Amino acid sequence: MNRVLLSEDRDGVRTLTLNRPKRKNAIDAELWAALADAFRAAADDRSVRALVLTGAGGAFCSGADISTPDNGHPIYRMRALTDVALLLHELPMPTVAKIDGVAVGAGWNLALGCDLVVATPGSTFSQIFARRGLSVDLGGSWLLPKLVGLQQAKRLALLAETFDAKQARALNLVTWVVPETEIDAFTDDLTARLVAGPPVALAQNKALLNAGANLTLREALAGEAAAQGLNFATADAPEAFAAFAEKRDPHFTGRWTVHRPPARGAEGSANGDESHS
Repeated sequence: MNRVLLSEDRDGVRTLTLNRPKRKNAIDAELWAALADAFRAAADDRSVRALVLTGAGGAFCSGADISTPDNGHPIYRMRALTDVALLLHELPMPTVAKIDGVAVGAGWNLALGCDLVVATPGSTFSQIFARRGLSVDLGGSWLLPKLVGLQQAKRLALLAETFDAKQARALNLVTWVVPETEIDAFTDDLTARLVAGPPVALAQNKALLNAGANLTLREALAGEAAAQGLNFATADAPEAFAAFAEKRDPHFTGRWTVHRPPARGAEGSANGDESHS
């Protein structure tokens, strides 16, 4: 992995660490490209059951690095941000932002693009864009109204105030606030629970919830019905039912199991069942 973005895999969890601590992990062109590559790689790797995004050196991310000269047209710079935001949003596995320190501007919206956010009490947050003569980006105009409602989103964007973790939690912009000494263990436990879940069903839940806010009830119900069809075609639903009956914990794999009759004249098992992983 690129030196500005560290990657570690352990027990089904991939941890990506923004690694520009001298710049409080501000994201330059190299780091934007590394994030895009890392998200694409994670999306294609079925061994990754959960993804954690964090920062090195006592900061999460201080936003886009505006100190680096860039003579290119802004449309190309914004394309890099757009790619990262969409790739993160569309990752099939659950994603967790682990924040200790500053998370401002695009850095905060990068965290909000994750499914769950864990922060320490000393963390600070700001939609700082207006103080820089800019408007919100990295999906902030879409994320904030959905998370806090339109009026509070306008407060965040127009005033560019700085919030502590307690205030961010009160606005539903942080899922949990955990002491600094406990955040690693808390995140490890959280991701272990996510990894133990049914991967296909979790991916379907995530996609349904992401899309649901923009759908009619009829459209949402149709999406739910289609998703359940996919879930029942895996080994996980029968495994859950069996585990419940046997009073044990289920073991979910996401394995695709299809039962269908063989083609006419084909040789095979007597009942024609086929199982595909």
